[in-house]
Amino acid sequence: MKKIGFLSFGHWAPSPQSQTRSASDALLQSIELAVAAEALGADGAYFRVHHFARQLGSPFPLLAAVGAKTSRIEIGTAVIDMRYENPLYMAEDAGAADLIAGGRLQLGISRGSPEQVIDGWRYFGYAPQEGESDADMARRHTGVLLEVLRGKGFAQPNPRPMFPNPPGLLRVEPHSEGLRDRIWWGAATNATAEWAAKLGMNLQSSTLKFDEGGKPFHIQQAEQIRAFRAAWKAAGHEREPRVSVSRSIFALVDDRDRAYFGSNESEDHFGYIEADRRAVFGRTYAAEPDGLIEELKKDEAVAEADTLLLTVPNQLGVDYNAHVIEAILTHVAPALGWR
Repeated sequence: MKKIGFLSFGHWAPSPQSQTRSASDALLQSIELAVAAEALGADGAYFRVHHFARQLGSPFPLLAAVGAKTSRIEIGTAVIDMRYENPLYMAEDAGAADLIAGGRLQLGISRGSPEQVIDGWRYFGYAPQEGESDADMARRHTGVLLEVLRGKGFAQPNPRPMFPNPPGLLRVEPHSEGLRDRIWWGAATNATAEWAAKLGMNLQSSTLKFDEGGKPFHIQQAEQIRAFRAAWKAAGHEREPRVSVSRSIFALVDDRDRAYFGSNESEDHFGYIEADRRAVFGRTYAAEPDGLIEELKKDEAVAEADTLLLTVPNQLGVDYNAHVIEAILTHVAPALGWR
């Protein structure tokens, strides 16, 4: 059985063509879409985090609000850039959001992607240590976060505290039991997927990855997933890992769908998001439901993953995006093993 959720980048633009024209629109409509997706039976509401961009930059108020407005749906990120994060403050925010949601948080993190400004994390007060790259810094922040989320005390208490303390060393509060097992790493290479597995993080793989052999995107992504699972098994973790993949998928079931996506003839393509590393970008799927089912059954990575995240065009508004999700759940998902 697969889980199917949506992934929103939360774009907004002060344009008459956009139904999401302000940051307020993007945030409030994100909550509305999560509520609608839960009512439709979807399994997850996930949000992309980009700083210095007209998108969703600060995830935890949004995650907490979605948690308070829903009761069943998983709530997550895909992904938070750990170059920008204070891991202890992040553990507090994540713990609070998870408690509000009743333990439904699925927190996707990563070393980040190319951003809107040069070295944006420096403006947030962070800098790599001597000999570190920015990616090393992100992984160091991640290591601290994972350790803090275990809930063990590490801070020496004040002998004259303002409030009574429990015995022993103190931990970051509020602590949410089980959140450590619901941390996901967004990996762009096989090596980082294997690294995440060793640390006991679930795997998120998006609509692009760095090219490692020139094969079609879905085959490279499936190979990444298999490498992750082999590394997980070798590490000897007790629980089973989870794996998500993201896809742009549109079932053409009415005139709106055909107008927006009917002329789409997307294929994988190769390009560069970093100057010295070629990446492979996955295609968009848009077809009548029967055709979509046949195309998606050939997608090896979708078959390998237990969770499928549908990227949604959030600027088209809540009603249309709810329709996109409903069309997939109704006409396509059952043939892919959902429910």
